[in-house]
Amino acid sequence: MEPMETSCCIVGGGPAGMMLGYLLARQGVDVIVIEKHKDFLRDFRGDTVHPSTLQVMYELGLLERFLALPHQKVTSANAMIGGETFHFADFTHVPTHCKYIALMPQWDLLDFLAQQGGRYPGFHVLMEHEATGVVRGADGAVKGVEMRTCVNGVEQPGRIQASLTVACDGRRSTVRAAAGLKPVERGVPIDVVWFRIRRKEDDHGEFFGIVNFGEALVLINRRDYFQAGLIVPKGSFDEIKSKGLDEFRQTIARLAPFLADRTGEIASWKDVSLLSVQIDRLPRWYERGLLCIGDAAHAMSPVGGVGINLAIQDAVATANLLGPALLADNVTIAHLASVQSRREFPAKVIQAAQARAHRVLAATFSAKQQMKAPWPLKIITRIPGVQRVMGFVVGVGVRPEHVAGTRKSESNVAVIVAGCAAGLAAFIWVWRRGGHTARP
Repeated sequence: MEPMETSCCIVGGGPAGMMLGYLLARQGVDVIVIEKHKDFLRDFRGDTVHPSTLQVMYELGLLERFLALPHQKVTSANAMIGGETFHFADFTHVPTHCKYIALMPQWDLLDFLAQQGGRYPGFHVLMEHEATGVVRGADGAVKGVEMRTCVNGVEQPGRIQASLTVACDGRRSTVRAAAGLKPVERGVPIDVVWFRIRRKEDDHGEFFGIVNFGEALVLINRRDYFQAGLIVPKGSFDEIKSKGLDEFRQTIARLAPFLADRTGEIASWKDVSLLSVQIDRLPRWYERGLLCIGDAAHAMSPVGGVGINLAIQDAVATANLLGPALLADNVTIAHLASVQSRREFPAKVIQAAQARAHRVLAATFSAKQQMKAPWPLKIITRIPGVQRVMGFVVGVGVRPEHVAGTRKSESNVAVIVAGCAAGLAAFIWVWRRGGHTARP
């Protein structure tokens, strides 16, 4: 293949890559996004579009078109612990245009961004183009990527030369590895076994987590089915499979009796998918000519469903900080450092909260009988305003980004900061005082 040239080559067509490509092309930057798959249709990926992401769509004038896609609205987050239901977060008062979480298949989000980006002449998406390495100049700086694709059934190597390469290719980033950037991993005690199970019209529609009998189940409403995730001890999936599919089905029925008549829909182990949960973060997100964002810079746990939204916030900050420099063909190491400086703090805060949540979840694995919720949790969830505070923490997050030069929401930054701080402090207090999420 003949080498291609562009101002910015984005590797990975996930939420960070597609949003960044769209935002840069909107500014007039020539962008090529390469994605190794032929389409975006992959299940068991993050499907929660938080108020902060909906706010970005609003600021871009895309919200009405985006919400025309099929989705479900979630105005609160609830969980059942030891048979008792707790109302954890209320999103109806978040200071954003949309006061809810939208549940939407990730492939619809990515297809939407691809379609909207197609309105700009500088936006190019190359499907079935896989990055295999980086191109370096005589000065050692990254000058683009080596890649491969398939033409008429024959694999073809190729190259994209770019002023800036942005790695958005996830927690197992090929570009990051090729550049020699190594993340620091934090130990994670859990994995998630994902599967689908039919949802009936009268089933609970909001976010619903169930913790009991030393096990935890997450149910995400996808209208006619649940995207369900059983949280299991790290590395235990082979042991679970060795015990047989019937015992796995019985575990689901014990946790959620209303699903007992549907567990037979899990016909084989091919109907489940293991997510090996990890948390890691690059000490340095960049080098000359290269920037890593999203999971390539900081792999997140599925706890809280914040991965998509943090990645999109990274993309917004990157476009704001680097767009003008790319137009001037003058991206310096200081520009790249400014992205990490802006986005590292939110990643650290969220990862610390997720790591604590993992320890709490892992502590439940030792309980094999009916569980009881800890008394601090019962007290704090009855304090007026706590659910609103947690709505800020989950729905808006730490240091939300706004698209430069667009309309802003009616949000009050001081309120958001205070809400996040109060919410995190409150739940840290619960974890410390309560010890375990629940006790037998």
